Amino acid sequence: MDSSHSPSSCSSSSSSCSYEGHATDTINLEAEEPRTPLAVRRALQLLKSGLPELRLQAARDIRKLTKTSQRCRRQLSEAVGPLVSMLRVDSPESHEPALLALLNLAVKDEKNKINIVEAGALEPILTFLKSQDSNLQASATASLLTLSASSTNKPIISACGAIPLLVEILRDGSPQAKADAVMALSNLSTYPDNLSVILETNPIPYIVDILKTCKKSSKTAEKCCALIEPLVDYDECRTALTSEEGGILAVVEVLENGTLQSREHAVGALLTMCQIDRCKYREPILKEGVIPGLLELTVQGTPKSQTKARTLLQLLRESPYPRSEIQPDTLENIVCNIISQIDGDDQSGKAKKMLAEMVQVSMEQSLRHLQQRALVCTPSELPIAGCASEVSFK
Repeated sequence: MDSSHSPSSCSSSSSSCSYEGHATDTINLEAEEPRTPLAVRRALQLLKSGLPELRLQAARDIRKLTKTSQRCRRQLSEAVGPLVSMLRVDSPESHEPALLALLNLAVKDEKNKINIVEAGALEPILTFLKSQDSNLQASATASLLTLSASSTNKPIISACGAIPLLVEILRDGSPQAKADAVMALSNLSTYPDNLSVILETNPIPYIVDILKTCKKSSKTAEKCCALIEPLVDYDECRTALTSEEGGILAVVEVLENGTLQSREHAVGALLTMCQIDRCKYREPILKEGVIPGLLELTVQGTPKSQTKARTLLQLLRESPYPRSEIQPDTLENIVCNIISQIDGDDQSGKAKKMLAEMVQVSMEQSLRHLQQRALVCTPSELPIAGCASEVSFK
């Protein structure tokens, strides 16, 4: 969203200053908790005033204070109710500042996310999704993205009718709004009952359009594939994906060039299609040159990706079953079988070269693994894995 300059933490400042022509030195700040930073206390006092100009300034101040400070998000949690009321009753020019303040309050704060929904923010936010004001529409989409990260909020957001509106954003929104809508839908899809609601909106054509145009290593591509993977369990979504020009190719390109997580979703989607109807989907997948990417995944993917890639390679060969107990069904045998069926020297040559490279990489990785195991390592020397925190989108 906006990249306006803001303090990285709650800082104190003079209690006598002027906003929108109104002096604030008459506001009693001493009644508040003395350890609460003055800027936070002043913002809360302005928010509680009866003057729209001061409430508007308070929303802007809260947005800045909470942009990067988790501490301020906690200290300003009581601002949720008044900000939501601004979405409902104040003049239109206050809607976006209040919405952006709520968005920043919700980032990385589960309690604020839940409180914002409980305070009744969804109704005006869904109204803003239908606004002709593209900035307000984009801010509303970003807000839903952040709020949908809460498992508590997911069924509530769906029950309010947000999913069809988000799919409309996929079709008609600005590029940023489309990206945020895909991520919001991906968040909502992890709640089982929401998947059928998403299915009813026929989202695949719009998801494919976004996937074809976005950078394949982007978060947007990752979330597109995270949506496609569970949706292809349904026949109408598989049909939609194969009917869209470049639909399968876009998934294959993510399998080749996406993030590790994106590639896992992409190979999972293709594998699901082949497992459900191998005869129908084997040729469309092979035609898009999937073999080199699958070979790379068998060595360099996540553990899940490696397993899925090997299984898909098995299904893509002429016969998905082992030839005999005497002749082991090695990766090389599987790939050579597939290569013999591929039309075009370029593609088969690329696959053969990739196979040779993967064998080399595999040998090198095995050697490094043996060398590492040979090293003496005490428990105190082992690295401690970190826990990834929630991503701040705006």
